[in-house]
Amino acid sequence: MRKIGNITAFFGADDVLSNWHPCQFVYHDVTFTSVEQFMMFAKAKLFNDDDAAQKILDARDPMTQKAIGRQVSGFDLAIWETRRESIVYVGCREKFAQNPGIRSILLSTAPTQLVEASPYDLIWGVGIGEFDSRIGDPRHWRGMNLLGKTLMRVRDALSTT
Repeated sequence: MRKIGNITAFFGADDVLSNWHPCQFVYHDVTFTSVEQFMMFAKAKLFNDDDAAQKILDARDPMTQKAIGRQVSGFDLAIWETRRESIVYVGCREKFAQNPGIRSILLSTAPTQLVEASPYDLIWGVGIGEFDSRIGDPRHWRGMNLLGKTLMRVRDALSTT
């Protein structure tokens, strides 16, 4: 995590804000090891692919979980686009609500704008790396930063509880 002006940039599994950060939480009696696992599991369930859902739960690392999630049968991008942010919101909310140590880290980022500084991801991130000189200027971002926006919503919700 790196603060640049009013922006807190994060990226990679070592960063507690990342969906790949190892962190145990439970939702509807299912234990997850990361938000990435939660997201891919929910994606598989959304499209009624119980086989993929079980494989995602059995996989121990986010890279494998994501690879399985990319193969979910019956996947429909239009449906996924309408549900993905609410799914990730729930996963992030549970991750931070159930783990006080990292919850305090998330809350300590207020009031900065959270930015997933992934040079690769144009959906959840901004398509620019954490140490790229353009990261501090939103006009240069190439991605939608859906994860950063979702985390700010979670931060706002948890700051009032």
